[in-house]
Amino acid sequence: MNWVWFHRFGSPPYFYRFAGRWAPWFLGISLVLLAVGLYGGLVLAPADYFQSDVYRIIFVHVPSAYLSLMTYTWMAIAAAVGLIWRIKIAHAVAAACAPAGASFTAVSLVTGMIWGQPTWGTYWAWDPRIVSQLFVLFFFLGYIALRGAIDDRDRADRASAVLAIVGVINVPIVHYSVDWWNSLHQGPTLMKSGGLRYRCRWRGHCW
Repeated sequence: MNWVWFHRFGSPPYFYRFAGRWAPWFLGISLVLLAVGLYGGLVLAPADYFQSDVYRIIFVHVPSAYLSLMTYTWMAIAAAVGLIWRIKIAHAVAAACAPAGASFTAVSLVTGMIWGQPTWGTYWAWDPRIVSQLFVLFFFLGYIALRGAIDDRDRADRASAVLAIVGVINVPIVHYSVDWWNSLHQGPTLMKSGGLRYRCRWRGHCW
C-alpha cells in the first residue's frame, strides 16, 4: 500500500494548505451540528422526573468533559511524535490542541458547578473527579504558558512536549476516579459489563 499521501502531512507547507482548504468546511459542519445538538438537548428533550430542567446542563457538560480528555490525549500523542521523530508539524498540532482543550475543560468545570449547586447544594465539592479534571485544565494552561515563555522555538517545543506527555497520566485518573475513590460524581453509565446502569446523586440520594 502506498503511504506517500500520508507522509505528505509531515510537510508544513502541504499540511497548512490542506488545513486552510478544509477548515472552513469543517467549521461550518461543526457549527450546524452544535446548533442541532444544543436545540435537541436544551429544548426538545423532556424534563427529567427528579431533576426537572436542571439536568439539561448535562448535554453540554458531558460532551465537554469527554472532549477535554480526548483533546489532551491527542495533544500528548502529537507532542510525543514531535519529540521522538522531530516532526515539526506534530508540535504545531499539539500547540493547536492546547487552547481548544483548555476551553473544553473550563466549560466542563463551569457547567458542572452550575449543575452541582441545585443538586449537591454547592458549586464546588472536593470530589476526586472534579479535582482531577481541574488538574487537566492546569496541564493545558501550563503547556500554553511554558511554550510561550521560551523564545527558542525548538526548545519550547521540546519542553512543552515533555510536560504534555507527563500530564497524560492524569487522563486515566480522571476517567477511573469514580471507581477508585468514594465519589459524589455519577459513576459509569454506558458500556458496563452488566449492561446499562444509571446512577446519580441528588443531595445525597441515589436511584
